Amino acid sequence: MPELIINGPVGRLEARFHHDAGSDSPIALILHPHPQFGGTMNNQVVYSMYYAFVERGFSVLRFNFRGVGRSQGIWDGGPGELADAASALDWMQTVKPDARYCWIAGVSFGTWIAMQLLMRRPEIDGFICVAPPSNLYDFSFLAPCPSSGLMVNGDSDRVVPTSSVAELTQKLKTQRGISIDHEVIPGANHFFENQIEPLNNIVGGYLDMRLAMAEEEKARAKELEKEKEREKERRAAELKAQQEAEQNK
Repeated sequence: MPELIINGPVGRLEARFHHDAGSDSPIALILHPHPQFGGTMNNQVVYSMYYAFVERGFSVLRFNFRGVGRSQGIWDGGPGELADAASALDWMQTVKPDARYCWIAGVSFGTWIAMQLLMRRPEIDGFICVAPPSNLYDFSFLAPCPSSGLMVNGDSDRVVPTSSVAELTQKLKTQRGISIDHEVIPGANHFFENQIEPLNNIVGGYLDMRLAMAEEEKARAKELEKEKEREKERRAAELKAQQEAEQNK
């Protein structure tokens, strides 16, 4: 997991990148908590989600927002951090142009940025939001939410109450074709201290479920394409037979 410096909107962004060898391996971008409250790409929840994706064959990137660690720039209150995330995703897509899936995940403040990026990038297939601060930030821009995903919070979180996350989830669930799962981890606070393993189990289980569904859908689409091709060949054979019959009259 070598250190990586990528070009951001206002200078370099410090990052860590796991490159999966598969040419079409899926990609995932992980966004860290609030920079002004100690959030970095080395946050334990960011770190655990990073490896949850790695273990499932993803190429994964986590990075420090501007002004954090060795990333250049200063805190911008949201717009600049969103631009950082967009640049990071651009970089990944340059490195992995044939990625078959694209996911985004965030922790606390990082979820607010992640969901804004989701609205701007239709190629994102799924998301994971851990401790989304729906009581502190306006998530009304998710109208409609373009992808299905997972919301997770702890029932001992004094920063983001479960009721707030549940309300956000319920609003998103009303949209046709979108499935939003909401999981609450007993005893977990905003930082998931001593609760990383239950979080890993929930995130990993959700990813396994979504990836299996995607592969099944891909297989169905492939079979449908084969069926269309067989039908095309059948019709061509029938037409040829009719033409030959007319010629032999």
